[in-house]
Amino acid sequence: KLAFPQIFRAADIILCVTPLEAENMVMLGASPTKIHIYPGGLDDDEARLIDEARSDLVIEKYKLPKDKYLITYLGTVERRKNPLAIVRVAAKLRRRGDTAFVIAGRPGNQYEEVVTEGRKLKNLYILGELSNEEKASLIKASHINIIMSKMEALGLTQVEFMYGGVPVVTSAVYGQKWLVGHLTEGLHVNGPNDVEGAARAVEVLLKDQDLYLELSENARARAKLFLASKLTKNLIERMKTIYEVHNKIPELGVARAGKPALRSSREGVK
Repeated sequence: KLAFPQIFRAADIILCVTPLEAENMVMLGASPTKIHIYPGGLDDDEARLIDEARSDLVIEKYKLPKDKYLITYLGTVERRKNPLAIVRVAAKLRRRGDTAFVIAGRPGNQYEEVVTEGRKLKNLYILGELSNEEKASLIKASHINIIMSKMEALGLTQVEFMYGGVPVVTSAVYGQKWLVGHLTEGLHVNGPNDVEGAARAVEVLLKDQDLYLELSENARARAKLFLASKLTKNLIERMKTIYEVHNKIPELGVARAGKPALRSSREGVK
């Protein structure tokens, strides 16, 4: 069996989703010079869909309130992503008359708990799975994206919201901490169980409009760096550089694949 060090030596380039993953690869023996950060990118067609989306599409179809700030979770309703914590955040803020919480996504292994605990909350809307057009509309309609995940390698959904200029309140686990900067593109709370902290973070963004607008602008700018076209272009450029290094001209004394190294014609000249 091949061990990691052997694989790392044989590889010309090692793709990692985040710098955190890159650190782990280096600890396992990878050369830092071979690391290339290649996170999951936002498809350019999806980005265009968000740009062109109408916020009223999802509001009218699901009868969401037009006069309230939407605080939105979008993703599978499963324990790993922990939307039940968002139900509890909604409960903390149920007396606010200016907010509504939305949980949208395919039912998973936490769906029944979410529905049961959220049933009595008048400020919570559970929509189920959405079409791509509805998802883009919801992103456009949302004021804040909230994610209390227990484990998240990156968070492509957060990239989508950020592209729409929506700041993120996040549990800041693993890749989320790198993707969403605290007080830069959103606000971090102390892990997936910090319901009190998440409720406070939402209230901060509702109260401080200057901060909100700054985070919104930063979120949009950062998300543009994650467009699939841009990420792919950067990867191709890196691969071209590697190819050129492996196929240097003979004068540099580096062998081409399958051929002996050639010396410069100037060697041996006195």
